[in-house]
Amino acid sequence: MSSYQNFLSSLLSCSKCPRLVQHRNSFPQNYWRKPVPPNGDLRSRIVIVGLAPAGNGGNRTGRVFTGDESSNNLTKALYDTGLANQPYSVSRDDGLKLNDVYITAVVKCVPPENKPTTGEIRNCMSYLEEETRMLTEAKVYVALGKVAWDSLINLFKSKGYELNGDRKFSHGKIVKLVKDGNIVYLIGSYHPSPRNVRTRRLTIEMLEEIFETAKSLL
Repeated sequence: MSSYQNFLSSLLSCSKCPRLVQHRNSFPQNYWRKPVPPNGDLRSRIVIVGLAPAGNGGNRTGRVFTGDESSNNLTKALYDTGLANQPYSVSRDDGLKLNDVYITAVVKCVPPENKPTTGEIRNCMSYLEEETRMLTEAKVYVALGKVAWDSLINLFKSKGYELNGDRKFSHGKIVKLVKDGNIVYLIGSYHPSPRNVRTRRLTIEMLEEIFETAKSLL
């Protein structure tokens, strides 16, 4: 069994957080109701990290950023920048193919009110750490929101990377992380939630600029 298969097996059987287990099991029987696995090729150079699966999105469909408005906002921007083959993400069998992009989340289970606790974030960090270890070609990480940003900053610092730049989250901020000559860039972006897009805190065009920047850093 490969390292990735071992990772998935461990992830899908995880029950570290009783509150999250209880919450995901409260959804209808036809929902996924398990930790939601990532989407994309481990050889990808761009990694997108969100907060957690949505109740009626990834938790329903079994694929991260799939089946809700946030998913389609994200996928539209990926499609418009040549990083996906279609502008929507509605189900695991919808034909979506990512181009040089891997998508995951800090917390793999849907949290009540989309708010994981500090302990739940900490419990799940081992999976994100394992993903960063397996993503050997990754050069750019895009953090969708402050929790993803802070989690990646802390993770790379724990791995011995030196941070060049202010660690405070803001949309469009770029920091360079360096270790033994290896450079990884981290870009901050507002989350493509319906609220952010409807209030125009984040537009699809702004998100497209983030992905064009990511491509330019490769």
